[in-house]
Amino acid sequence: QVQLVESGGGLVQPGGSLRLSCAASGNMSSIYAMGWYRQAPGKQRELVASITHGGTTMYADSVKGRFTISRDNAKKTVYLQMNSLKPGDTAVYYCNAAIRVTVITSPIAFWGQGTQVTVSS
Repeated sequence: QVQLVESGGGLVQPGGSLRLSCAASGNMSSIYAMGWYRQAPGKQRELVASITHGGTTMYADSVKGRFTISRDNAKKTVYLQMNSLKPGDTAVYYCNAAIRVTVITSPIAFWGQGTQVTVSS
Protein backbone atom coordinates (compact mmCIF):
# COMPACT_ATOMS: atom_id res chain seq x y z
CA GLN A 1 0.00 0.00 0.00
CA VAL A 2 1.43 3.34 -1.06
CA GLN A 3 1.78 5.98 1.64
CA LEU A 4 3.18 9.49 1.78
CA VAL A 5 4.51 10.45 5.19
CA GLU A 6 5.33 14.08 5.94
CA SER A 7 7.53 15.53 8.65
CA GLY A 8 9.13 18.82 9.63
CA GLY A 9 6.23 21.10 10.47
CA GLY A 10 6.03 23.18 13.62
CA LEU A 11 5.95 26.64 15.14
CA VAL A 12 8.43 29.25 13.91
CA GLN A 13 8.81 32.99 14.32
CA PRO A 14 8.39 35.35 11.36
CA GLY A 15 11.56 35.40 9.31
CA GLY A 16 12.48 31.90 10.38
CA SER A 17 12.93 28.72 8.38
CA LEU A 18 11.52 25.21 8.27
CA ARG A 19 12.21 22.20 6.09
CA LEU A 20 9.42 19.80 5.25
CA SER A 21 10.04 16.24 4.06
CA CYS A 22 7.71 13.73 2.46
CA ALA A 23 8.71 10.12 1.88
CA ALA A 24 6.82 7.66 -0.28
CA SER A 25 6.66 4.06 0.85
CA GLY A 26 5.08 0.82 -0.32
CA ASN A 27 5.10 -1.05 -3.58
CA MET A 28 5.13 1.21 -6.62
CA SER A 29 6.42 1.26 -10.17
CA SER A 30 7.18 4.95 -10.74
CA ILE A 31 6.82 8.36 -9.13
CA TYR A 32 6.17 11.25 -11.46
CA ALA A 33 5.54 14.82 -10.35
CA MET A 34 5.62 15.60 -6.63
CA GLY A 35 4.44 18.72 -4.92
CA TRP A 36 3.36 20.59 -1.84
CA TYR A 37 -0.04 22.15 -1.25
CA ARG A 38 -1.29 24.12 1.72
CA GLN A 39 -4.63 24.95 3.24
CA ALA A 40 -5.21 27.76 5.69
CA PRO A 41 -8.35 27.92 7.86
CA GLY A 42 -11.33 29.03 5.81
CA LYS A 43 -9.40 28.92 2.55
CA GLN A 44 -9.13 26.52 -0.36
CA ARG A 45 -6.17 24.21 -0.74
CA GLU A 46 -3.58 25.81 -3.00
CA LEU A 47 -0.51 24.58 -4.83
CA VAL A 48 2.71 25.88 -3.28
CA ALA A 49 5.37 24.19 -5.41
CA SER A 50 5.86 21.20 -7.65
CA ILE A 51 8.76 19.30 -9.18
CA THR A 52 8.90 16.80 -12.02
CA HIS A 53 10.89 13.57 -11.95
CA GLY A 54 13.55 15.37 -14.00
CA GLY A 55 13.75 18.29 -11.61
CA THR A 56 11.73 21.01 -13.31
CA THR A 57 10.16 23.19 -10.63
CA MET A 58 7.21 25.52 -10.36
CA TYR A 59 6.24 27.90 -7.54
CA ALA A 60 3.25 29.92 -6.51
CA ASP A 61 3.96 33.65 -6.82
CA SER A 62 3.50 34.09 -3.09
CA VAL A 63 6.50 31.88 -2.25
CA LYS A 64 8.90 32.57 -5.11
CA GLY A 65 12.34 33.48 -3.83
CA ARG A 66 11.56 32.16 -0.34
CA PHE A 67 10.71 28.47 -0.79
CA THR A 68 12.72 25.79 -2.58
CA ILE A 69 11.39 22.40 -3.60
CA SER A 70 13.73 19.49 -4.26
CA ARG A 71 13.58 15.70 -4.46
CA ASP A 72 15.74 12.65 -4.02
CA ASN A 73 14.45 10.03 -6.44
CA ALA A 74 16.51 7.24 -4.88
CA LYS A 75 14.93 7.95 -1.50
CA LYS A 76 11.48 8.61 -2.99
CA THR A 77 11.42 11.82 -1.00
CA VAL A 78 10.45 15.41 -1.74
CA TYR A 79 11.52 18.39 0.35
CA LEU A 80 10.31 21.94 0.84
CA GLN A 81 12.81 24.41 2.27
CA MET A 82 10.90 27.41 3.56
CA ASN A 83 12.83 30.58 4.39
CA SER A 84 11.74 34.08 5.40
CA LEU A 85 8.48 32.69 6.69
CA LYS A 86 5.53 35.03 7.16
CA PRO A 87 2.37 34.72 9.25
CA GLY A 88 0.50 34.33 5.96
CA ASP A 89 2.35 31.05 5.38
CA THR A 90 0.52 29.50 8.33
CA ALA A 91 -1.39 26.47 7.06
CA VAL A 92 -1.54 22.71 6.95
CA TYR A 93 0.94 21.59 4.30
CA TYR A 94 0.15 18.49 2.25
CA CYS A 95 2.47 16.41 0.12
CA ASN A 96 1.17 15.15 -3.22
CA ALA A 97 2.63 12.71 -5.70
CA ALA A 98 1.55 11.16 -8.98
CA ILE A 99 2.41 7.49 -8.64
CA ARG A 100 2.09 4.56 -11.00
CA VAL A 101 1.50 1.60 -8.69
CA THR A 102 2.11 -1.09 -11.33
CA VAL A 103 3.46 -0.97 -14.86
CA ILE A 104 0.00 -1.57 -16.31
CA THR A 105 -1.94 1.03 -14.32
CA SER A 106 -2.20 4.75 -14.90
CA PRO A 107 -0.62 7.19 -12.43
CA ILE A 108 -2.91 8.37 -9.67
CA ALA A 109 -2.57 11.11 -7.09
CA PHE A 110 -1.65 10.26 -3.53
CA TRP A 111 -1.76 12.63 -0.58
CA GLY A 112 0.03 12.81 2.73
CA GLN A 113 -1.77 13.33 6.01
CA GLY A 114 -0.69 16.96 6.34
CA THR A 115 1.69 18.76 8.66
CA GLN A 116 0.93 22.00 10.50
CA VAL A 117 3.14 25.02 9.91
CA THR A 118 2.50 27.99 12.20
CA VAL A 119 4.36 31.27 11.78
CA SER A 120 3.85 33.47 14.81
CA SER A 121 5.75 35.59 17.28
